[in-house]
Amino acid sequence: MKMLSLALVPLLFASPALHAADDPATGPYAARIAKVLKATPLIDGHNDWPEALAEKAKDARWTMDLRRLDPATYHTDVERLRAGGVGGQFWSVWVSADLPQVQQVKDTLDAIGMVHSLAARYPQDFRLVRTAAEMRAAHKAGRIGSLMGVEGGGQIDGSLAVLRAYHQLGAAYLTLTHSRTIGWADSATDNPQHDGLTPFGEAVVHELNRLGMLVDLSHVSEATMLDALRVTKAPVIFSHSNARALCDTPRNVSDAVLKQVAANGGVVMVNFAAQYVSEARRVWGADRSAEIARNNAPPFGGLYIGDPEGAARALAAWETAHPKPQATISQVADHVEHIVKVAGIDHVGIGSDFDGVGDLPEGLGGVQTYPALLAELMRRGWSDADIAKLAGENILRVMAAAEKTAAAMKDEPEGSAIPPTDPA
Repeated sequence: MKMLSLALVPLLFASPALHAADDPATGPYAARIAKVLKATPLIDGHNDWPEALAEKAKDARWTMDLRRLDPATYHTDVERLRAGGVGGQFWSVWVSADLPQVQQVKDTLDAIGMVHSLAARYPQDFRLVRTAAEMRAAHKAGRIGSLMGVEGGGQIDGSLAVLRAYHQLGAAYLTLTHSRTIGWADSATDNPQHDGLTPFGEAVVHELNRLGMLVDLSHVSEATMLDALRVTKAPVIFSHSNARALCDTPRNVSDAVLKQVAANGGVVMVNFAAQYVSEARRVWGADRSAEIARNNAPPFGGLYIGDPEGAARALAAWETAHPKPQATISQVADHVEHIVKVAGIDHVGIGSDFDGVGDLPEGLGGVQTYPALLAELMRRGWSDADIAKLAGENILRVMAAAEKTAAAMKDEPEGSAIPPTDPA
């Protein structure tokens, strides 16, 4: 398939969250979406399919047919990417932040190999790209432009040489931390140690700018966000984060930071993970964790210590009495619109986190469903030009700006910003 055709449009939408009267397959939105996505690639800032394949398929992932996979097991396959009108994808090459950092490097190289394998095995569907111009060219040729995001600063093992090697292999961004605070940057979901970035952390940002890689601030603490925004010479991204004003988790972005992102020229790419979309779902998850601790807290405090079956029954009874709130496609659109309200239309994108999360909003159950979100925004009055910015034009602008910054820094020698401190 060279381009998204109008004949394919009815296949794009299988969204139970949309009422029949709003169904874009029969309403006014299908042709508009097809027109937008023909001109502008829909680019997702974050998909964990390589890690999901490694976890679930093991070594079979190198040879198995990836064109059609069980939707109960994977959010992604080639056919559904096509059905969703995807034109570009930042594939996350995530590895666990709990591993020793030298092992993280080895596993990152394995994940990078998987992305290269996708392009080699399915050349009619995927093309590895490095620049905004290459992304547009891949889209024009009917390919899904593929880049990589290294999702955690621990994956460089405190080495700018490792970072440079990832860049040579095609990595397009580095997420400064994942779930753990590391030796040079604080995470949003771990105890802070540095009040943001250390001098070495600032050097990492500088090196990312020099290389033309994007600085990704998803997963980092607000202090780390602010430090990175202070020192970067290029626009930043949040590859998969939402508005904290709507869902109060530190994984999301406060209004104060959103305003700085606008001043920086960056982009916040909206996440579909239910616990970052719905405040009710976030609170329910915290309450459930508290209930598990109440039943199982070691060594003496749990109500069912030594009785795992009793603990399981008690948790099941709690879940029956406290049904899990369901996130919705409307709430995802609310996050998009809040970011636009605070930062502006030029500073929002899509970063689904498909295959990296369990619970997803109704109507956004896989990579075939992006058009349902675009249709929801069109229903709210969005213009085609603004849909194009959300879908891909904003992140393409940021990529081009990072390339321009790197060109301006091309005469700086490697390692010129390394401080005399040990990042370990």
